[in-house]
Amino acid sequence: MASVEGLRRCPAEVFAAALGGMVGLLAWFKPGVVGGGEAVAQRALNGTDSLTALCLIFLVRFGLSQVSYAARTPGGLFAPMMALGTQLGLVFGMVCALMFPWVIPQPTAFALVGMAAFFAAVVRAPVTGIILVTEMTGNFTLLLPMLAACFAAMVVPTLTGNAPVYDSLRELTLLSQKDVKGKAAEIGK
Repeated sequence: MASVEGLRRCPAEVFAAALGGMVGLLAWFKPGVVGGGEAVAQRALNGTDSLTALCLIFLVRFGLSQVSYAARTPGGLFAPMMALGTQLGLVFGMVCALMFPWVIPQPTAFALVGMAAFFAAVVRAPVTGIILVTEMTGNFTLLLPMLAACFAAMVVPTLTGNAPVYDSLRELTLLSQKDVKGKAAEIGK
């Protein structure tokens, strides 16, 4: 919350315009990095990006999503979250394949598991994450790995005291409404 408070000093319109300009420049030079996330997730599932490219794209998209929500600008949550999970899972699979090439036959399987686990960690809905990934991909063979990964993805943020994303967004919305009401009361005096 402390990082969000620093952004509140800047008017939301100014910060949103600066953020939009930054994303626009990024889209001009690297159009495959921005957007809803479907193309990024599909590239990850196809395994066409290098490990370095995956890590860089993940960091850029993760940072942009955090800044966008902190700036109170509207945007998607579901597709970008699934894309981030897919990328993170594939990075993990590729690293495991480099370390244990005799054990890991298909790193892209980790992308599907990562998609479900990231969803479970962020939203705290593991069954929903597993069902969504299974429906989206038609892959039923990874149910057990997805279940194990989603369990771990639920335990870690719960033990560290991190709130689910929708609870955090509701809290930000309530704080914004309090700010607006406070400013309206000052103007009315």
